[in-house]
Amino acid sequence: MADRNGRRNPRERAGWRWLGVFWLTVLSLMAAGGGVLEWLGPPGAVVAKPQASARGGVTQTPATQDARTVVVVARAVLVPRVVSGRDTPGPVADPDPALLEPVSGGATGQLPRIASDGRTAMQVYAAGFDYSSRRPRVGLLLAGIGMNEAESHAAIRALPGGISLAVSPYAANVSRLLATARASGHEYLIALPLEPAGFPLNDPGPATLLTSASLAVNAQNLHWALSRIQGYAGAAGVIGTMRGERFAAMSDQMDAVLSELAGRGLIYVDPREEWGPVAKTWGRHAELVIDDPASREAIDAKLAELEQLAKDHGSALGLVMRPTPVAVARIAAWTNGLADRGLALAPVSALAVAPAGPPVKLSERDK
Repeated sequence: MADRNGRRNPRERAGWRWLGVFWLTVLSLMAAGGGVLEWLGPPGAVVAKPQASARGGVTQTPATQDARTVVVVARAVLVPRVVSGRDTPGPVADPDPALLEPVSGGATGQLPRIASDGRTAMQVYAAGFDYSSRRPRVGLLLAGIGMNEAESHAAIRALPGGISLAVSPYAANVSRLLATARASGHEYLIALPLEPAGFPLNDPGPATLLTSASLAVNAQNLHWALSRIQGYAGAAGVIGTMRGERFAAMSDQMDAVLSELAGRGLIYVDPREEWGPVAKTWGRHAELVIDDPASREAIDAKLAELEQLAKDHGSALGLVMRPTPVAVARIAAWTNGLADRGLALAPVSALAVAPAGPPVKLSERDK
């Protein structure tokens, strides 16, 4: 209220001043909030922050059984990235019709494919592994499964589920064998017959992928091998003692194979010791052949060497070409003490490296 000279009471002037400050502050906050909302854009989904995990010597984000893609939030844009492996324990899943499609061209059999919901064979059919472990990872791929039924069954029963298996495409009547492998927690791969060094004296068998064949013929032979069994997480280029050296060294032919495996959601294991991670698809190379020679002393020495490689580089994969009784017995004894020696037994799916660049020689891996 004004006095007789037209001046307002000091208390009243102070009240109006504070009211002005209040509304000025409110308007400033509203303007700032609007600017933030404009910068963020439309609201997006709430996504749990992934936790980093070392895979194959590279820091990556682990897969889970219920969430198989990594989601990154950047200005409310969701970016998926495919991952391999499974972090839940228990048996490996049975073949899923959603992950299969018929062979084209009138041939019989079924081929793996990526499901319409994005699930892949390298996730669904992977052996369980604890990706939170920071221990060096060491793994073995045991090949020749299915060629000798008694040896194969004995190996599956004697070895822990962390040992991955490679099944020969020439094996017959392996449905019961593979069901036992899945129930025991073993993931398995299909072995691919690739032209080896010394061909044709060294001959993997019918439908071998050859350097002299056309891409179309080799694609047919690849489909034949991939359709022999179901429920596998990937493929490996090893048949018996033959490791497809000639074919794998022919880049255009091998790139076509790897591209097809990638398009079908499969891992690839390169059995050539001198080469590093494969390109085009999730993969891994085998640093050592464990059973060449196949004596008890030689196998023990190679397993010790593989163990040291894992400690030096964070991970290592060994190849066992046949499930002989001596090889299985030495592997079983070796795996029993791994945890006490500070190592984690890992399946191939937990050692696979994402496709990132061309293969590199093992001697150049740390340059």
